[in-house]
Amino acid sequence: MKLMNGGVLRGRMWLSRRVPRRLRVVTRLSLPKSGIFAYLAIMGPGLITANAGNDAGAIATYSSAGARYGYNLLWMILLMTFSLAVVQEMAARMGVITGKGLTDLIRENFGIRYTALAMVTLLIANAGIIVSEFSGIAASAELLGISRFIAVPLAGFIIWWLVSRGSYSIVERVFLLFTLVFLVYIVSAVLAHPDWGMAAKRTVVPSIQLSRGYLLLFVATVGTTITPYMQLFQQGAVVEKGISEEEFKYERADVYSGAIFANAIAFFIIVASAAAFYTRGITLNSAADAARALEPIAGSYATLLFAIGLFGASMLAAGVLPIATAASMTEVFGFEAGVSRTWRQAPIFHGLFTGLIVLGVVINLIPGLSLFQVLLTTQILNGVLLPVILISMLRLVNNREIMGDHVNGPLRNIVAWGTTIATSLLSVVAIVFTFVR
Repeated sequence: MKLMNGGVLRGRMWLSRRVPRRLRVVTRLSLPKSGIFAYLAIMGPGLITANAGNDAGAIATYSSAGARYGYNLLWMILLMTFSLAVVQEMAARMGVITGKGLTDLIRENFGIRYTALAMVTLLIANAGIIVSEFSGIAASAELLGISRFIAVPLAGFIIWWLVSRGSYSIVERVFLLFTLVFLVYIVSAVLAHPDWGMAAKRTVVPSIQLSRGYLLLFVATVGTTITPYMQLFQQGAVVEKGISEEEFKYERADVYSGAIFANAIAFFIIVASAAAFYTRGITLNSAADAARALEPIAGSYATLLFAIGLFGASMLAAGVLPIATAASMTEVFGFEAGVSRTWRQAPIFHGLFTGLIVLGVVINLIPGLSLFQVLLTTQILNGVLLPVILISMLRLVNNREIMGDHVNGPLRNIVAWGTTIATSLLSVVAIVFTFVR
């Protein structure tokens, strides 16, 4: 038995598979009972998960939204903040109440065939996104004057070493440090001298266009804000940290503050791009394009900050994604999983995690390789998988046999089902637009 962060004695990552919740032995560490210090002790899973969503692909999407449509898509960020907060809170609540990861609950309640299909889709989609995160590391390193042949293997080794040799608490602290890098996008937005009045107006007053390009960016913005791996990582992190029901009010605050912070960063990226590129007709295809294009408009400091932000964002997501994927895949088949498990205790988890890191590194070292088709395929798969995950979550979180008195209330169900229906319809739109020119 190992004393996990949060003070819960667990023989497995999810002890509740063997021991009913009412019979668990709980030993409290000397943690603060209330107030800001209690929140700081719990803080981590929500903030890390939400900010991992602001990865290289998300930065490229937000930059493109600002460059093509100015401030006109900012209203979506406000709307998606509520949806993200509700969805991630459900994942955290299920983790605390059941002591189990999301895929474990899906397997137990919906059967192995349903789960296996979802997991195969998840593995392929996440593997593609992991490749794109290392591509973001490569692009940002080259913007900073470092060869990808040095930066990518070194970044891969650092992430692998941190997870393979560290504990959950150490990994969490490092990931939290990476979230601070996102603050550079606020500075970049200020340096771009935007029209703050127009930005504020477009945040609260929707501006909708029916053009194909606008709708595609609309779908991409939704898809990059709420992604399947975020729910998986959120629930698994809460379980591994050992957060109790009494501490959940602080974890809920962590989830909400994470959603607000992450989407505020998305807001500033769109604002910076709108101010720098929209009026000048500059189009962007990647986050690296945005960083390069900023220099003649907003100055070298804005370029440097944007590149540093891209590097930090890619490093965070390149760590979170393999963990979420490896934990989900091993959890489904009942193997030991978790960052705090050693190679001997959890060989399948660490082996899969290592394989995903190696895949991301090796593919990005192939000269002249275009990742466009890989990214396109993974975006489609994620679009298909997200409604599956969200519908499964809603069925689980509203099941009183699983959640007891902690099922969703009417307001949360309205927001969650609205998000699920909207993302499902948008996924169909994205697939149609992908194949129909």
